[in-house]
Amino acid sequence: MSAAPAGHARASFELKSASLPLISVVLKTPNLAVLSQELQARFGETPDFFDDDPAVIVLTQIAQDPTPLSFSVLLTLLKHYRLRPFGIHGGSPAHKEQAAAVGLMDLPEISSSAVAVPGEGPAPAPAPAPVAAPAAAPAASNTMVIDRPLRSGQQIYARGADLIVLQAVNFGAEIIADGNIHVYAPLRGRAIAGARGNTEARIFSTCMEAQLISIAGIYRTSEVALPAEVLGKPAQVRLVGESLVLDPI
Repeated sequence: MSAAPAGHARASFELKSASLPLISVVLKTPNLAVLSQELQARFGETPDFFDDDPAVIVLTQIAQDPTPLSFSVLLTLLKHYRLRPFGIHGGSPAHKEQAAAVGLMDLPEISSSAVAVPGEGPAPAPAPAPVAAPAAAPAASNTMVIDRPLRSGQQIYARGADLIVLQAVNFGAEIIADGNIHVYAPLRGRAIAGARGNTEARIFSTCMEAQLISIAGIYRTSEVALPAEVLGKPAQVRLVGESLVLDPI
């Protein structure tokens, strides 16, 4: 076989930048017993809220706390709730050294689709709650169209765009958009609109049955039942102040 002419050889790989939604676990105390209790109160013994999502452990609020933090125990705890931490942000020099010892990278500040997991104070009630989110971003000007059903474990992210889905978004699937989300089919999975802080974003579905809905970092899970006037019916979700409002269409 003759060699490929110079300049025409096919590369065996490509390097491209990637932007992925991440979960930020913001620790407010190094007391992992308290953290464990609150995670159990929020997500239960056998949670299915997360789906092996990549996570960053944010330590800025405990950087000055001299209490030892066991990263091996913390990793075991978060993995039980189907989070997969790969790095830390912030923290003391001791935190960074101990994190490196268990394979966690020291990361700069990252924009993320972030669920702030509390580490002190009373356990939150299962009700709509604020989620940490980046500063407000301009409305999306492009549109991504998905014309296939989405199964559990699949994820679509419309970066800098609105998202239109023409088939069912099944339980366990996740759709994310920096702009609006339109689902012209049953919406049963997780829908995150305004992912980069666009408070004007909305979520629309012809059959609203969502496992989770979120706009600009404010979310609501299926632990709080959808109102009868929108459950299984055409509906929209919008943000008013710091509350999600669901309206029939």
